[in-house]
Amino acid sequence: MPATILIAEDDPRQAEIVRRYLRSAGYDPVVVGDGRAAIDTVRRNPPDLLVLDLMLPRVDGRDVCRVLRVDHDLPILMLTARSSADDRVAGLELGADDYLTKPYDPRELVARVRALLRRSTPRPPSDDVLRVGGLAVDRGGHTVSLDGADVPCTRGEFTVLAAMAAEPGRVFTRRQLLDRLSTLDRNATDRGIDMHVMNLRRKIGPAYLRTVHGVGYKLVAG
Repeated sequence: MPATILIAEDDPRQAEIVRRYLRSAGYDPVVVGDGRAAIDTVRRNPPDLLVLDLMLPRVDGRDVCRVLRVDHDLPILMLTARSSADDRVAGLELGADDYLTKPYDPRELVARVRALLRRSTPRPPSDDVLRVGGLAVDRGGHTVSLDGADVPCTRGEFTVLAAMAAEPGRVFTRRQLLDRLSTLDRNATDRGIDMHVMNLRRKIGPAYLRTVHGVGYKLVAG
């Protein structure tokens, strides 16, 4: 479904221009002409983003922003004819996410709306994050966490753990794990693998890292 953009603008001509540009960009724009209507609309049916004129009748844009920030975290793009640095800072401190001064190019407004929505949309889980029970191995960020708590790992430990996390339940021989380490340490040995596993077991717990006697190691969901 297209994102809903609420436009709070009391100038009918400006509101119509913004509405048409946002509609052409694939959004679902809704227009209100005063601050009280903006607050009521957000509370009744929260939009994905609010384009908020600073100078509105009934309730001005500053107060609209202040009121909505109490219990709403939708992105707010503030519009104003005031271009001083103090005005911009004041708008941002009230909770606006971006600030555009009049006159503006409607294409720039659409670009800023798009950027704000992109930043506010939760990212889907990355394929780089491997999860085994409460253990999360982020190959892109090169981090490990257990039940949300960071687990510091050396590069060698991380390489061994990431290899096993990619195929939980599979038994890895020392030779297979050495192959994974070869890009980091050409002189790695079976004893080095055992040390990495021992350190990892101490950090994430023995329930996750199991020894298969006579074969190697495997990672399971705790």
